[in-house]
Amino acid sequence: MITRLLVANRGEIARRVFATCRELGVETVAVHSDADADAPFVAEADQAVRLPGNTPAETYLRIELILDAARRAGADAVHPGYGFLAENAEFAAAVTDAGLTWVGPPAKAIAAMGDKMAAKALLVDAGVPMLPTWTDGDQVTDFPVLVKASAGGGGRGMRIVRDAAGLAEAVASARREAAAAFGDGTVFIERYVERGRHVEVQIFGDTHGSVVALGERDCSIQRRHQKIVEEAPAVAAPELRARLHEAAVAAGRAVDYAGAGTVEFLLAPTGEFFFLEMNTRLQVEHPVTEAVTGLDLVRLQLLVAEGAPLPLAATPPVDGHAIEVRLCAEDPAQGFRPATGVLHRFAVPGVTGEFAPTRGLRLDSGVVDGSTIGVHYDSMLAKLITWAPTRGEAARALAGALARAEFHGVATNRDLLVRVLRSREFGAAEVDTGFLERHDEVFAPLLPAEQVPLVALAAALAGAADRRATAPVLPGLPSGWRNVPAFPQVTRYAGPDGEIEVRYRLDRTGALAEWSSTSGTTGDPAADRTDPAPTGTAGPAGDAAGQPPTVALVEATPHRVVLDVDGVRRAFRVHRVGAEVFVDGPDGAASLTELPRFPLPTAELAAGSLLAPLPGTVTRVHVEVGRRVIAGELLLTLEAMKLEHPVLAPTDGVVAELPVPAGGQVETGAVLAVVNLEEDLR
Repeated sequence: MITRLLVANRGEIARRVFATCRELGVETVAVHSDADADAPFVAEADQAVRLPGNTPAETYLRIELILDAARRAGADAVHPGYGFLAENAEFAAAVTDAGLTWVGPPAKAIAAMGDKMAAKALLVDAGVPMLPTWTDGDQVTDFPVLVKASAGGGGRGMRIVRDAAGLAEAVASARREAAAAFGDGTVFIERYVERGRHVEVQIFGDTHGSVVALGERDCSIQRRHQKIVEEAPAVAAPELRARLHEAAVAAGRAVDYAGAGTVEFLLAPTGEFFFLEMNTRLQVEHPVTEAVTGLDLVRLQLLVAEGAPLPLAATPPVDGHAIEVRLCAEDPAQGFRPATGVLHRFAVPGVTGEFAPTRGLRLDSGVVDGSTIGVHYDSMLAKLITWAPTRGEAARALAGALARAEFHGVATNRDLLVRVLRSREFGAAEVDTGFLERHDEVFAPLLPAEQVPLVALAAALAGAADRRATAPVLPGLPSGWRNVPAFPQVTRYAGPDGEIEVRYRLDRTGALAEWSSTSGTTGDPAADRTDPAPTGTAGPAGDAAGQPPTVALVEATPHRVVLDVDGVRRAFRVHRVGAEVFVDGPDGAASLTELPRFPLPTAELAAGSLLAPLPGTVTRVHVEVGRRVIAGELLLTLEAMKLEHPVLAPTDGVVAELPVPAGGQVETGAVLAVVNLEEDLR
């Protein structure tokens, strides 16, 4: 039996495996990079071994370092998690050759499915339906097609190509990204199915010849070909479900599969389905299967690795519906640009369990308050999973939990996820892999722009209350009180849509006498609407008829502000970290930065400067100084969090500067290029 298990991974999957190990009485060993030294998964392990360095290539992808860590810690088994070396046949073989128990499928099965072209050829003979596939771009005559990495998944190395002109660059870009993510730049091309759904079947095998389907999942909501919303069971007719299960089991039996695996299919609008790939590991989305079956899949992995037979001989019955979302540190409105920084607060209300099957709301997180989000690994922070008797109830509960959660310090995709879950199309199960491309409305923030002034007012009032609470003298004076009350308090913030200035005045009783706000994005004083009525003020946020609301102050503390807006009380939670102010209200959340009253002078950037949006590496420079470019033309490519990010010319002009060469490292705000505008050249 396994007594001490090393998890060759990081983040939430390491914590997930450790949770089951604790329940079973198995000791745990973590390995960690220097960047992860203070991460929660390291603290939760019984032992931890440092892997010197930060990047995956220096640490989590080094087979010899992982095996040395297992030897030093006295581990007798290795669990690969997902990503990194999880589907590396060489690693699986090295673990078993070292006399350790490998918690995964046999190396032979990993190798068979790891080469996706060879896997397709093998499974055709098993009767699994396939899409047309090519390895040579010159052979492709019908478009659109999808370029895919042969050695990995997770959306990395994938490119949709709709005409022959873009194929060569898509293949080259996919090769670079695949090589960086998986150490193998091999790609292939297959037919792209419009409006297809991504449906996958969870299978499990043992060393006694059994292979069982544990149900299916719909993972069609994707960004950059990577899943962000997953659910079980998939909405499908019983006959289709049975055929999917049969094909998945056939794929598993074709390679004598043992352990957890997932067979992924593309379901066409016609009802046809085609094999995509087989993931020879535990999937990120396994919790939704656990929720509807009641099974602990990590426990099953450990039992199978110890040689025990599966405790079930057929597909278990499904109870209720489960939906999972992947919360990522990224900005969807900026092309899903990854975000970095310190996560000052990470709080989700109503969680009923973590890292184990549970009814209600489950949280599997790799982060906690104070975690630093860097650039070395992917952007996923956590998974939030909900179970309910019906699909509609599950979607509503999950959207509500996300909307009430507090994520402070790092931009996330929370608002996008809430809008997807609340959309009419998702409610009607009208989803496919192109959902996000067709629904621009889900990219809008939850907080309406017209509500930002109220949020800024709440931030200003909380700040004043905090200053009074910590004042060394006369702390009993009302917040914001002045000896000459005719003059308002003024606070300026950098907000989600630019600078916003809030002016407010309290009377001698501490009541809000009047307030107003001006947006720095317009600079239009006419937008400043004030009604100094005795009962409150009219602020910039109005009703449908354009009439400003009446606002009265009910309560103001450093962490909570309650405003009466046209007779409706609205409570705002306020969290301040230095100059940053995070406000969570009934309509959504906003992050504000209080600006100094007397800002220090700063160096002026050259006109046309393009700045790095986050730390990363310039992998390619596509133009040279002096070249005339057009708006939208690719200037250079920045790599961060395992993904490539194109830097495009903002306007027609001439490239004046390229200060960072290919291979250069940059920090946030570094100048990547300077493009002189066309009108400046005349």
